[in-house]
Amino acid sequence: MNGEYEGRENLTNETKDLERARQSLIEELEAINWYQERVETCKNKELKKILEHNRDEEKEHAAMLLKWIRKNDPTQEKMFHEND
Repeated sequence: MNGEYEGRENLTNETKDLERARQSLIEELEAINWYQERVETCKNKELKKILEHNRDEEKEHAAMLLKWIRKNDPTQEKMFHEND
């Protein structure tokens, strides 16, 4: 987890929660990439279908995290609106 630069004990609960959400988003995006690679190289149709399903669930998780971040970080929300 982050917060090692300034010490986690010095961070607000809001900052800690945003860090948790952002780190989780990073991990979901990595998982999407890993599943996509597996989907593209998998020759077994049945397994490929399972991997596609798993990849898409990770996309759902990423969307849920982004929604939460946007709700809890007004500046981030502003950036989304400015860059639509």
